[in-house]
Amino acid sequence: MSVRMASPLLLIFLLMIPDVFSENGWRVSYRHSHICALKNSSVIMSCTYKYPTEYTIMNVFWTKNAVKGKESPDLSEDPEYSQRLQYLGDKQQNCTIRLSHVTQKDSHKYCFRFITDQPDGKWTGYPGVTLTVTDLQVEAPERVTEGHNVSLTCKSSCTLTDRATFIWYRNSQPLTERRDGNNQLLLQSVRREDAGRYSCALHGHSYISPAAHLNVTYPPQRAFVAVMEGDSVTLSCSSDSNPPAEISWFKGGRFVGSGRIYSIYSISSDHGGEYKYPPKNVSVSITGSGEIVEGDSVTLICSSDANPPALNFSWFKENQSSAVGSGQSFSALQSGRFYCEAHNQHGSQRSDAVTVTGEAFINTLLYLHIIHQFVNYDDLHLSVHPGADRNVIVIAATSGGLFIIIIIIIIIIWFIM
Repeated sequence: MSVRMASPLLLIFLLMIPDVFSENGWRVSYRHSHICALKNSSVIMSCTYKYPTEYTIMNVFWTKNAVKGKESPDLSEDPEYSQRLQYLGDKQQNCTIRLSHVTQKDSHKYCFRFITDQPDGKWTGYPGVTLTVTDLQVEAPERVTEGHNVSLTCKSSCTLTDRATFIWYRNSQPLTERRDGNNQLLLQSVRREDAGRYSCALHGHSYISPAAHLNVTYPPQRAFVAVMEGDSVTLSCSSDSNPPAEISWFKGGRFVGSGRIYSIYSISSDHGGEYKYPPKNVSVSITGSGEIVEGDSVTLICSSDANPPALNFSWFKENQSSAVGSGQSFSALQSGRFYCEAHNQHGSQRSDAVTVTGEAFINTLLYLHIIHQFVNYDDLHLSVHPGADRNVIVIAATSGGLFIIIIIIIIIIWFIM
């Protein structure tokens, strides 16, 4: 029973070998019926053949796309193959050849043919060897975010017959630590330095794939200006504020200039560093609505123009070293001169002092605003005193003409009416 079982199994095994059997002892066997080769590489097509002993071999050659019943041309006489085809076999049993510098144009079906000294002694080994020539392509995402993982794949149009060891390149420089039998390149926790043009190749082969660009995206970083020594550079600062910002330039905490534009001529290494500006345009406004009588409070508001914005505000009463309040707003419960100080990480700036006096206030913010629009004084003093029918508004300025003061009083009375 074991013999009966062995015979069918042996028959199946032998039938799996290409062209093992042929009629009357004629035979051609190929090691591979399909070969996938890399572009510009050399391909070896291994084969053996057999014929009856009473025949003598006269000619052996390879042909392509052979058709039964038609005479097949010798590839060694084809100008496209003659310089690249080398017969490695003999005229007894070995019919192996080497085809060099293959391209996609060489993707055909190849057969071995031998001719003997007898008219009926011609034989072609069908179906032959199917050769497919492939290039390499890098498959990569268009962009990846810094810190994420990304995988690049070296792809071919067919599975390479020979064992392949892949080599990766970035910007034409080999990544030697990435050499392995896997056709994928895994980049973990991608950095911005990993951006570039990636290509792949096979170890021992000259062909390198076209490059694919990997773009690594990352959030905005601190801006800097790089110039050549001896050149000139202009720094520009833009600000949207009302009143317009007073811009001062500082380098390393030292004042170096003012104005929206700051120019450096014939620059040297001494000019290198960070240029910043602290809070400016710090001012105090007074809010109140309706009639405020003795004992009420007045709210002072501090505003500033700074980059980055001022987050800390301190309130002081003139001639006192200790702060009397904090925060952007402050409620004054007593008369006096008050000012605020705004802070950010680059410095601080204090406002002009505002005077809070008198026993009652009427629409204080409106009057201060009107006066400020017409008189640009460094120090304004406003006091409101109770009268018989109307509150009398007394304005004192450190300088200015009587005519302007009269105009201001008329405007104020007009608003009161």
